[in-house]
Amino acid sequence: MGKTRFSTEEKVFFTLVTDAATANPFSDERTEIDYKIAGLFPGVADDERLDRTIAEVGTRIQKLIDSGRGTIDSFSGEDVDLAKNAFAFDVFHQYLERFDALIVGQMADIGSNVKLPFAAKAIASLCQRGIDPREAHRFISLFFQLRRAFFFIDKSLVGRSPCMKSLRQQLWNNIFTSDMNIYHRYLWNRMEDFSTMMLGETGTGKGTAAAAVGRSGYIPFDDKSGRFMEKFPHTFIPLNLSQFSETLIESELFGHRKGAFTGAMDDHTGVFDRCSAHGSIFLDEIGELSEPVQIKLLQVLQERTFSPVGSHEVHRFQGRVIAATNRPIHRLRGQSGLREDFYYRLCSDVIVVPPLRQRIREDPSELDDLLRHTMKRLLGEEAGELVKQVRSRILATVGLDYAWPGNVRELEQCVRRILIGQDYRPESNIRRQDLTDQLKAAIEKGNLDARGLLTAYCRILYQRQKTYESVARTTGLDRRTVKKYID
Repeated sequence: MGKTRFSTEEKVFFTLVTDAATANPFSDERTEIDYKIAGLFPGVADDERLDRTIAEVGTRIQKLIDSGRGTIDSFSGEDVDLAKNAFAFDVFHQYLERFDALIVGQMADIGSNVKLPFAAKAIASLCQRGIDPREAHRFISLFFQLRRAFFFIDKSLVGRSPCMKSLRQQLWNNIFTSDMNIYHRYLWNRMEDFSTMMLGETGTGKGTAAAAVGRSGYIPFDDKSGRFMEKFPHTFIPLNLSQFSETLIESELFGHRKGAFTGAMDDHTGVFDRCSAHGSIFLDEIGELSEPVQIKLLQVLQERTFSPVGSHEVHRFQGRVIAATNRPIHRLRGQSGLREDFYYRLCSDVIVVPPLRQRIREDPSELDDLLRHTMKRLLGEEAGELVKQVRSRILATVGLDYAWPGNVRELEQCVRRILIGQDYRPESNIRRQDLTDQLKAAIEKGNLDARGLLTAYCRILYQRQKTYESVARTTGLDRRTVKKYID
């Protein structure tokens, strides 16, 4: 059969399918595209929207097959790519549940790397549509990567607030870039050179965000064994740098040889050697590193080489680095912080994980989402009535405007305390109440001067708002004056 072209209406439709396949799934753009594909109006539930979109694409592809245009060889010009994207979109969504089952299975059983009984059939489906076998194999790897990225970003980073929606979009772009076409053509096996810096207060979930990225790297599919070349749980290696002494950090990072220092009784393999070419290392508390270690890490990032302590052997690092710190960006760099050259080599992408108080302030229902997520993880099942009880106690004890200085980590402990004793009295509230009582007592005695009044009031506000800038806005004082009173 000769080459053909899409009709005008078909071209509009399959262009939308390509746009859907390459759009960030956490963006409003993708939602709007789905509405157009499925012929829906805004407001439809996400699950129904996706189901209707998949069904409509499947129906349109079946029409192409019935009309004798069921392969990319049937088309010419730019229609070839439109047809290929549509066929790949259709095959990918036929195997969503099986990819999800594989993800859950690998997370539960790290010791095995099972064969994919559906891989041969999926590859055959792609080849049947005229896609080259080598590209079909790469599609299988990309499908698994896409599903892992969506799975971990969607399920581990819950919340409907604008700042969380933005965070999910950023994490997706961090894995695939903002242009899926560029990623698929040029960068699918070259993302190791894009380091990432995670910023955010203690307890916000930087480790969770890093794990979502680290477990979503591209892993090739091996046709001979019928397996992916590596299990994705092995590809993410977290390391909290603050738990190691200055003398041991280099050993943990680069490894050491027997006898390299006192106590080095055997060879030790560091994280840069343990990380695979498809993996990521998460270096938490990066802001605590000394300058000598920063210089050595800079060499790893620039040259991709390092040597174990006590050895002249040159090893190569092929993975990706994700770093994190709870220090504010203006305190992170410069004197007693990160070297400028080291910081700029780390920050190919900078992602700020928002504090819980911002999330709840933007959308109070964020608290409900997090309580459901936390309770399900603690109890292993949905517990709607219990969630309502815990929420009621939180509102009664600390209120909706509580600042949550410990962020999501504090909320998790709050839930546990309420389940145990039906009460939650955060330490920060106790300290603030002590200051408030002292201030009231001093006012009643009439022995408080203006400086003492401002000092007490600024300290109370600082315990609640956590930044000098916020206290300055509330009091109308400049930041330096506020800092002087608080300190």
